Amino acid sequence: MEEQIAKGGGVPRHIAIIMDGNGRWAQAQGQSRIMGHRAGADAVRKVVEAASKRGVKVLTLFAFSSENWKRPQIEVNALMRLFAETIQLETPNLKSHNIKTVVVGDTSRFSTSLQESIDELQAATVDCTGLVLQIAANYGGRWDLLQVTRALAMKCAMGLMDPSAIDEKVITSYLSVADDVDLLIRTGGEKRISNFLLWQAAYSEVYFSDVLWPDFDAAQLDLAIDFFNSRERRFGMTSEQVKNQEDFKC
Repeated sequence: MEEQIAKGGGVPRHIAIIMDGNGRWAQAQGQSRIMGHRAGADAVRKVVEAASKRGVKVLTLFAFSSENWKRPQIEVNALMRLFAETIQLETPNLKSHNIKTVVVGDTSRFSTSLQESIDELQAATVDCTGLVLQIAANYGGRWDLLQVTRALAMKCAMGLMDPSAIDEKVITSYLSVADDVDLLIRTGGEKRISNFLLWQAAYSEVYFSDVLWPDFDAAQLDLAIDFFNSRERRFGMTSEQVKNQEDFKC
């Protein structure tokens, strides 16, 4: 944690993005919402490449929330097809760029063919050592905490774990995303985190952009990183304590 307590500390280790605005972007273009999602997929490619070049270690993208099933069925079906198409198209590219890719969330609700595509993507990039790209699909922060609670309760009930041994490190180790978020970005002008990485974003800097996701690019990512570097990350301490730590490191 001490390495993060700095103003102007460089590139965030873990960036998470709520990719919002595809539908509104499409409507402004006079196109269908699914065309907006396709344009959003193109933006994903650009931002992943930019994050990798800038030295980001972990990038988590909110692709489909556990609440998105409430959308019109025709849109949900189109999103599932787009997800499958994108995986098939991008797997070789991700592997060639040394990007390890994992899908986090409850994938059991997806079709068998989509689950197989996800498995193939993860297997193809498992040995990559560059950026770790985490795609949150059928994911929700409350779901993540609930599945941890159930797993730990089961262990305790079976006598495999003492409840008193459960601490923050244990809970974090059971989460589907085990890395704290340094910078959380939401595009599209909304100002909420929408049940995304609730535990992991406890001390993240939050950057809200009015730019709709299909228009978010490397330059917009740099603006978010500049914002991150303008912040003083105190983690409950005072500014004086942070300054003393920085002076000590110098």
